[in-house]
Amino acid sequence: MGQERGLGRRFGWLWTAYTVSTFGTWLAFDAFPLIAVTVLHAGSAQVSLLAAAGLAVGAAVAVPLGPWVEFRRKRPVMIAADLLRCAALLSIPAAFALGGLTFAQLLVVAVVVAAADITFNAASGAFVKALVPPGNLLLANSRFESTLWTSTVLGPPLGGAAIGLFGPVTTVLADAVSYLLSAAGIRAIGGSEPRPTPRPAHRDAPRLRAGDLLEGWRYILTHPALRPLFLNTVLVNGLIMVAAPLLAVLMLGPLGFAPWQYALAFALPCTGGLIGSRLSRPLVARFGRRAVLRTAGVLRACWGIGLAFVHSGPTGLLLVMGVEFGLIACCAVYNPVLATFRLEATPADRTVRTLSAWSVSSKATTAALTALWGLLATLTGPRAAIAVAGVLLLATPLLLPRGAALEPRGEPVEAA
Repeated sequence: MGQERGLGRRFGWLWTAYTVSTFGTWLAFDAFPLIAVTVLHAGSAQVSLLAAAGLAVGAAVAVPLGPWVEFRRKRPVMIAADLLRCAALLSIPAAFALGGLTFAQLLVVAVVVAAADITFNAASGAFVKALVPPGNLLLANSRFESTLWTSTVLGPPLGGAAIGLFGPVTTVLADAVSYLLSAAGIRAIGGSEPRPTPRPAHRDAPRLRAGDLLEGWRYILTHPALRPLFLNTVLVNGLIMVAAPLLAVLMLGPLGFAPWQYALAFALPCTGGLIGSRLSRPLVARFGRRAVLRTAGVLRACWGIGLAFVHSGPTGLLLVMGVEFGLIACCAVYNPVLATFRLEATPADRTVRTLSAWSVSSKATTAALTALWGLLATLTGPRAAIAVAGVLLLATPLLLPRGAALEPRGEPVEAA
C-alpha cells in the first residue's frame, strides 16, 4: 500500500488525463477509414494511403520536435499537444456539418495528430521519469498499460454503437473532447517543474544543430541493451501489425465471418492485456527484470504463426481469440518492464530525443512493413502473407539482449 501511495496526487491527475485521452482514442478507433469510405466514398488505395501517410509523414514531422522539446518544460508541451490534437480533430465534424469535408483534410489531420502523438508521448515519458520516484516507475507504467487495454476492450464496441446511432463523425468529436479534458487534467497536476539544462554548446542559440536530430538514435544504437531491445521491439511491433488488415480481409471475405464476430475476436482477448499488466510487477519482483524481459519477449513472438491457421466456423473464431489473448497477455507483461528499463537507462537530458527516435522508428517501420505486406498478400494471398510474418516473428528473440547488458547505464534521476 505504501508503494501505491508513493505515486502521489500529481501522478493521479496525470493518470486521469491519460485515461480520458486513451479512452477517447479507442472510442474513435478506425473512425478515419470509416469516414473516408462512408462519407467520401474513398477506395481501398486511398484508405491505405490515409493509414500509411498519417504514420509516415507524422513521424517525419515529429523528428525535429524531439530535440526542441528536450530543453523545454514538458508539461506545457503536453498541454499544447493535447490542444493541437483537439483543434485538428474538431475541424472534421465542423467541415462535415458545413458540407465541406474532403479527403485532403482527413489526410492533414491524420498527419497532425500522429506528429502530436509522438511529441506528447516523448514529453510525457520524460515528465513521468521526473515525477515518479525511481522505485515506482514500474508501478506507474503498469497502470498506464492496464488503462490502455481497458480502453481497448471498451472503446471500439462503444464507438461502433455511437456511430450507428449518431453518425460517422460522432466518435471523432468525442476524441477531440477527450484531448481537451486531458489538457485540463495535466494543467491540474500543479506544482513546479524545473527548467531543463540548456543545450551545452548553444546556451544562447535557439537553433537546432543537425546532430541534435540524430542524438536519440545515436544514444539508442550505442547502448548495449537499448540497441537490441529497440531493434527487437520495432520489428516485432511491425510484424504483428501487418497481420491485422490481412486477417480482416481473410475473416470478413473468404471465411465468411460477420463483422460482429470479427470485432468480438479482437475485443475479448484484450482482457489478456489487463492480466498481463497486473502480472508484470510481481513477476519482476520474483524472477528479476532480465528474466521477465527475455521470457515475455520470446513468448510474444510465438503466437503470430497461429493466425495463419484460421478457418471458418466457431473453432476458427476460438483459434483467433486464443492466439490474440496469448499474444496480448505476453505483450502486456513485456511493455511496462521495457518502458521502465528504457527510462532508467536514459539520461535526463536525452530522454525526449530517445523516446521520440524510438516512436518515430516504430511508426515508420510499421507503415513500411504494412505497405510491403499488402503487396506480398496481393502476390501470394493473405493467409500466406500472415504465415510469412509469423515465421519471421519466431526469429525476433535472437535480437533480445543477454546478460549484464540489461543493467541500466543512464544517469540516476531524482524524484520531483
